[in-house]
Amino acid sequence: MKKGEILEGTVERIEFPNKGIVVCEEGSCVVKNALPGQRVSFRVSKARKGKAEGRLLEVLEKSPLETGSPCSCFGGCGGCTYLSLRYEEQLRIKEEQVKKLLESVLWKQKKEYVYEGIKPSPMPYEYRNKMEFSFGDEEKDGPLALGMHKRGSFYDIVTVDGCRIVDGDYRKILKCALDYFSDRKVSFFHRLRHEGYLRHLLVRKAAKTGEILIALVTTTQEEHDLAPFSDALLQLELEGKIVGILHTKNDSNADVVQNEGTEILYGQDYFYDELLGLKFRISEFSFFQTNTYGAEVLYKTVKEYIGLSAGSDKKMQTVFDLYSGTGTIAQMMSDVAGKVIGVEIVEEAVEAARKNAEMNRLDNCEFIAGDVLKVIDEIDEKPDFIILDPPRDGVHLKALKKIIGYGVERLIYISCKPTTLVRDLEVFLENGYEVERAAAVDQFPWTANVETICCLSRIK
Repeated sequence: MKKGEILEGTVERIEFPNKGIVVCEEGSCVVKNALPGQRVSFRVSKARKGKAEGRLLEVLEKSPLETGSPCSCFGGCGGCTYLSLRYEEQLRIKEEQVKKLLESVLWKQKKEYVYEGIKPSPMPYEYRNKMEFSFGDEEKDGPLALGMHKRGSFYDIVTVDGCRIVDGDYRKILKCALDYFSDRKVSFFHRLRHEGYLRHLLVRKAAKTGEILIALVTTTQEEHDLAPFSDALLQLELEGKIVGILHTKNDSNADVVQNEGTEILYGQDYFYDELLGLKFRISEFSFFQTNTYGAEVLYKTVKEYIGLSAGSDKKMQTVFDLYSGTGTIAQMMSDVAGKVIGVEIVEEAVEAARKNAEMNRLDNCEFIAGDVLKVIDEIDEKPDFIILDPPRDGVHLKALKKIIGYGVERLIYISCKPTTLVRDLEVFLENGYEVERAAAVDQFPWTANVETICCLSRIK
């Protein structure tokens, strides 16, 4: 294969996260966003040392596995990967991807481990409790759009008014915002020129309480009276209830939602949701699992792996919840531990964790703000059990060595990126640990992402 060549081939399989392995006469090539069984054309973008990568140009023949898509935006929007497949087929793909990655490392351990496959999401559709929609246009100088980035594009935005991973309230709110600002010809922030006003529309809705928080994110380059916009949202007939509408300012050039000052246009700047009987206060930027019912499956699995239940006479003395976020896992573990210590680098998340623990009347949870690498040296207590739930990049090697140095008998590793998980598992294996059980959880249906849980034990 040569760079720039346009070739045709059939997708043999998909490797995590969305790498289609396309086989043709010239060899095999990695082409993203293809589906198994499709015949595709692609342009070779890299070709060296027997490895080739290509860019998908066209699907020439659909896969026999495809059954059609319930969303008119599928294919153009960069959000979903597997929406044209049956849900069971999507689960099979993810289950095999995780198993293959785990076995690429775990063949080295002497003891057999139990792979429990993938646990489905209780709600495969309309499961998300948070969406960050972007303002822009679908093509240069086109009309205002509000939605997700076009697949493979940094600049173009696809209006996702038929999105199926959120419920009808999100779609009504999106349409209301788009119509309101289109009618008034309000500018959007241009990512190349760094000019314009509208940036993002952040919508969060509690799965259990139905409370909705909306934040309009803009630059300060223009001034607009947003009271009529707030009124338009409040007039919508929704299943849930809007409890807060915010105006957040962001003048940074980076294409991310960040806070440089927030004004409350209506109500309050937080809402409440529930998870396995516990109540959580969630603000605009609080971390909270985006699939509430899927998170309950995840946390029930963690408790099952630990092997203790609420009310049991046997309890762990001290549990470390490292990379604890807003403390959801720590609070879930509070009934099976004498004390839970959560460590998280984001101070706002730590403050939220403390307030939530107080609201749930949990007096055995302590939360510390700081980098895990540094903070664990300052904690006097030694853990009996450790739960790791790091960000996508995994655990820093130096922090990993310190964690292993505690020598706990067992620990849980939760990962939203199995490729970094297996990298870290290799270090555990080299330092006297082995995996007992592992499972995948479909926290993100129709996307290429998947959550993985591993229970490790120290070799005696």
